[in-house]
Amino acid sequence: MRVENVEIYSDQTNAAVMRHPGRSFPGVLIQGDSLHGLCAQADDACSAARGKLSDDEYAELNELRNTLWGYLSHYKSILLEQGMPLPFAEDARLG
Repeated sequence: MRVENVEIYSDQTNAAVMRHPGRSFPGVLIQGDSLHGLCAQADDACSAARGKLSDDEYAELNELRNTLWGYLSHYKSILLEQGMPLPFAEDARLG
């Protein structure tokens, strides 16, 4: 872990906008529990869409789902490396 200054443009809850040093544009900080919720919503959307979308449309939705889960997996591994607890309960139906 390291500590650096970031430019904070908005600290709105669950949608903070900040620019990390070395980046040209700001990004949005999504809290881990909110990201976990988005992953669950993506799982639900994929389940509901299976068989109702064309193969290409479903593949695109599933790619979005997998991207979100990739972010969450990275988040979880970093917190575990740092000995920090997860801000959400692991759910057997997720991940």
